[in-house]
Amino acid sequence: MTNGQKQQLIRDRAAALLADGAVSCIVGWRQTRFAGKTAVCFVRAPEDATLLVWNEYTIPLTAKYLADERWTGGKAGILARGCDSKAINRLLRDNQLEREKLYIVGLPCEGKADERCRPCRQKTPLVYDELLWEEDSAADGGGTSAADADAPGRGRFFRADEVSALGIDARYDYWEDVYARCIRCYACRNACPVCSCRECYVDMHRAGFQSKRQNAADNRVFGVTRAFHVGDRCIECGECERVCPMGLPILGQTQKVIQTAEALAGAPYEAGLNAEDENFLGKFDLDDKDAFM
Repeated sequence: MTNGQKQQLIRDRAAALLADGAVSCIVGWRQTRFAGKTAVCFVRAPEDATLLVWNEYTIPLTAKYLADERWTGGKAGILARGCDSKAINRLLRDNQLEREKLYIVGLPCEGKADERCRPCRQKTPLVYDELLWEEDSAADGGGTSAADADAPGRGRFFRADEVSALGIDARYDYWEDVYARCIRCYACRNACPVCSCRECYVDMHRAGFQSKRQNAADNRVFGVTRAFHVGDRCIECGECERVCPMGLPILGQTQKVIQTAEALAGAPYEAGLNAEDENFLGKFDLDDKDAFM
């Protein structure tokens, strides 16, 4: 099945759901005025379903935008790939969404034209109300294969591994450069599907929380604090890196937290695989490994 055929399926199904009143809106993607860019959009009328697109550039996550729609009282429809479904699971786990107020249209993903998609291991949605096409039909269209995802240097933690391989001095210089270039625009926080606090600590007017100055020292506080704050809830979607105007390796920093936690606990962990996950860093077990203490 071609991307064009998949796109038509999406439009037809969205129009039908809206016409039947099954949902008040469909959250999906529309084309922008730039050929290689799409944006998340809300379609609220059946005739507007023709705005929805599906191609190698439908990259942004849709789930983040459900947080605003929850206040409208209607049932929201959402187009969800594997990464979107992981975000939905985390939002459900964090009590940011109600499952009965969602209608999830699952879209097995063939991979997108973005570097962050290369190590993706979840091409098929984990949670959905209907699946628009079968998983095995997602093999066409310029994505990445399982072999690509597991290729040397492209495993799950490849970003963290590359930095860990540096010597101590080189690693220090690497992070000093990263924090010096950060402009504290908070785009990473705003795009992150698991950054769901009503008020972020950096916006609080309390002395000692976080300086408003833009310098390497304060940037470091923000970067490290955020990495630990989302560390056990991060679904590794890479939205933070996609929206960063400075091209900073934000996901690599968060993945290092996950990688270290796995090593210390002696157990694998991946957030968003279901809506019942406990917070990995927030639970304590007397049998936890403690060789590091």
